[in-house]
Amino acid sequence: MKTKKFLITALALGLSLGSAAKAETPVDRNIVVTGEGQVEVSPDMAVITLGVRKEDVEAGAAMAAVSQDMAAVVAALRDAGIAATDMQTQQISLHPVWSNPRGQGTEEPRKITGFSASNTLNLRVRDLDQLGTVLDQVLRAGANQFQGLRFDVADHAGLEVQLRSDAVADARDKAEQLARAAGVTLGPVRSITDRRPGGGHPMMAMEMARGGAMPIEAGELSFTHSVDVVFDLQVPETK
Repeated sequence: MKTKKFLITALALGLSLGSAAKAETPVDRNIVVTGEGQVEVSPDMAVITLGVRKEDVEAGAAMAAVSQDMAAVVAALRDAGIAATDMQTQQISLHPVWSNPRGQGTEEPRKITGFSASNTLNLRVRDLDQLGTVLDQVLRAGANQFQGLRFDVADHAGLEVQLRSDAVADARDKAEQLARAAGVTLGPVRSITDRRPGGGHPMMAMEMARGGAMPIEAGELSFTHSVDVVFDLQVPETK
């Protein structure tokens, strides 16, 4: 009997201590908010992708014609004040031209009738006041492919510093508002997750045109950045 009473007493004591320990385990109290920063700035440069495309019955002749016209385009860009570091060849290609496209249902055998050569160039224009004139000059020099234009800013690093600061400040404002509404006190920051910045304008396709500088409006660019911040919460002790 004594043994049974001892086991029951020990079991009851163990359950009591376990419940007490569980009750004293600190509860993890925190709040997670997403802060956002946004800034609108005027672009200070344009990024353009253009090229030259030629066809000839001979592959060498097609490539030679492309090289000649692209040399004239690059010369026109240099004359317009575009630095060599702001120009980069993106792609050079040579493809056969077939007598009939695929999928037309004809039974005639396909054969090569010539070759199509192309040379694509990426460039940055840092003087936006000259953008329309630059485009007109390269068109006159022989560029006959225009894959688009987008506006951008040179100092992305400076923008990201401002955006991150604004995003963290926005997160703290939101957390303080929620904490006041819940009747608790906002504690220190536990963690911050930095997210990928976004914004800017997509590449804009433009029709090829000759004669007179193209009218182009740069407008403004909108950049955004967000952070996820975890704050500790300090709950008032109940008396």
